Amino acid sequence: MKILEYHHMKEYSNMKIGGIAKELIIIEKKNEILEALKERENVFLIGNGTNTLISDGELDKTFISLKELKGIKELGNNIVEVEAGFDFKEFIEYMAEKDYSGLENLAGIPGSVGGLVYMNGGAYGTEVFDCIKEIEVVDENKEIRRVRKEDLHFTYRKTEIQDRKWIVLSAVFEFGKGFDSNKVEEIMSKRNERHPLNLPNLGSTFKNPDGLFSAKLIIEAGVQGKKIGGAQVSMMHPNFIVNHGNAKFDDILGLIEIVKERVKKKSGIELEEEIIIVRN
Repeated sequence: MKILEYHHMKEYSNMKIGGIAKELIIIEKKNEILEALKERENVFLIGNGTNTLISDGELDKTFISLKELKGIKELGNNIVEVEAGFDFKEFIEYMAEKDYSGLENLAGIPGSVGGLVYMNGGAYGTEVFDCIKEIEVVDENKEIRRVRKEDLHFTYRKTEIQDRKWIVLSAVFEFGKGFDSNKVEEIMSKRNERHPLNLPNLGSTFKNPDGLFSAKLIIEAGVQGKKIGGAQVSMMHPNFIVNHGNAKFDDILGLIEIVKERVKKKSGIELEEEIIIVRN
């Protein structure tokens, strides 16, 4: 376990925004997390930061990183246990190597396995929980335990894990055979063509309402391209907010509020953030 005091968090968010944390604790072995949590209350688990917006200034928080938990273990019969810090892009590559199938539609999603499990990440009609058998968590009583999929409540981009403030340590996946490399290539091509990957961003800013697309609602509300400071609603994909290099936390929040107000006024629909916002 490494403890870094007064650590700059800017590089721990894909948006390249973030202040100075009281502590950043990097967990190197699973059981260390119980020690880290023992006498700390104001704690935030930081994954790869691919969908996490962090406040500017001094942050009276302890951030905990599981990025060094990268273990992966074959359990037989196409069942694999993966630790939370394993990079999801590398996990897709691992599936290809082992000829496992089931999560190809998620190819190209940045982040860690734990991060995708935490929010039931997904794309193109597939969710990470489609292939999960059970998860290993630190629960609200600061105890490590395993929870079977059938005993866990989860919906679109939402899980009981978030509500209960659990920490995901690992997940057990069950796959089919026959990795679809053509599907992965097609999806990666779409992402490269449609997403503003050349600028700092947090992926999809808003969840898609039932039967609708946030991007279309944003265009119809006339806010695509809207700027505040160094932040902009992307011209390439309107459900992305990008940082042109000098955006502040409040710039991003301001754009989020304007988009929500304009969409509500135009369509009557209230957009809900998909990104995680860390306020002090």
